Amino acid sequence: MIIPNMQEKNTAQPANDVSPQTIAAKILAMDIGEKTVLINFNGGFLSSDAGALLLREVEEQIGLIRKMAEVIPDSRDARYITHKITELLIQRVAQIACGYEDANDCDTLRHDPIFKMIAGRYPEFGEALASQPTMSRFENSITRTTLYRLARVFADIFIASYEEPPELIILDFDDTDDPVHGKQQLSLFNNYYKEQCYLPLHVYEGLSGKLITTILKPGKRCTGQQMLSIVKRVIGHLRAAWPKTVILFRGDSHFAYPEVMNWIEAQNNVHYLTGLTKNSRLEKEVQPVVDRAQRRYARSGEDVKLFHAFLYQADTWSKPRRVIAKIEVSAKGVNLRFVVTDIRGGTAAQIYIEFYCARGEAELYIKDHKLYLKSDRTSCNEFEANQFRVFLHSAAYVLLHTLKTNVLKHTEFATATINTIQLRLLKIGARIRECKTRIVVELPSQYPLKELLLRGFQIFTLLRST
Repeated sequence: MIIPNMQEKNTAQPANDVSPQTIAAKILAMDIGEKTVLINFNGGFLSSDAGALLLREVEEQIGLIRKMAEVIPDSRDARYITHKITELLIQRVAQIACGYEDANDCDTLRHDPIFKMIAGRYPEFGEALASQPTMSRFENSITRTTLYRLARVFADIFIASYEEPPELIILDFDDTDDPVHGKQQLSLFNNYYKEQCYLPLHVYEGLSGKLITTILKPGKRCTGQQMLSIVKRVIGHLRAAWPKTVILFRGDSHFAYPEVMNWIEAQNNVHYLTGLTKNSRLEKEVQPVVDRAQRRYARSGEDVKLFHAFLYQADTWSKPRRVIAKIEVSAKGVNLRFVVTDIRGGTAAQIYIEFYCARGEAELYIKDHKLYLKSDRTSCNEFEANQFRVFLHSAAYVLLHTLKTNVLKHTEFATATINTIQLRLLKIGARIRECKTRIVVELPSQYPLKELLLRGFQIFTLLRST
């Protein structure tokens, strides 16, 4: 049975409606030379996202969607199941990766031949994918227990991405503002951001940009005990797989929790490096260095940057700890920054510049996740459903990041943003023909990145044959 296109399904137009062909003739008609150009939507089995087939190949290699499906229980009556859990997941994740972040998009894309192929269905004769109501019911069926199991899946996929235990990994912890526009559960007013929001916590590996987990939090900062609970679970899971790997916990000043520092100091091969909010005591400690920097700036007129390490104990700390100050003097005045760490080796400048400043890369990972993959679309009423949505967007990030760092390595896209990959490699128009024994995807002859795309598919062909 051939699934008809939208025009074939709705041939009878309401009396007050106008057909797409009429609209095209009235609005989109233009002339080129002596010929009139009419634009309509009767092209047939076409897709604007042919490059997304690469994501299916990535999933075949890493198995993220399959592992997610394994931990999601299915309580539906098997007699009436049309869409398996795996199909629902890959449909939603692939659409998110291509820029369709709303569940509403499932209605218009359920017949798209490329997304049907990604889900393992025939592009023309296969059944349609899930609609928005089906997808919304699925998103709202996930329990808290299942969410915990899904979090472990992401950590396991991260571990499996290494062929052998790494010598060092850096855990970049950072949260971001996720404004809400309704009455979502556990959304709170945050005085810093001046709005009702969530504060999802992102954890990436700082050297590679690989995602470890994303945790949706209410719109307020964690307490020390809450953050310690998260840190212990994450590091404990990684330590079970990598007993000898050195782990560095890194974050801005919001993560300088005494409880976390105390626990990390009691562990083997685990260290911390976080920002530290400046105060009058810290400023007094570095005042001699500030004076020296100001004198040097007065003499030379050039910007001065100095680093200074010293022991400092806050009132809430159990002991003195190593604090490193960065002192900058320029035409704009004095700029002070502080970090605290238990790393004993290395100079103050080395630790600050080479280890702490690299934390800025995490901001770019969050930008990819939040801005380009729209992971702040947490518009469900239930908190658990919104956490699941964050995981769906995280899965899209993992697939795209794996594509970028492995398949696109040594190409111009190795350092590209996810948005660039979406626009240049995924958004490719194609005609799909389903024959008796094969499926033909016909891409534009003038596609400028044809060699790169072909190389990508050849890599996966070799991987399947090994």
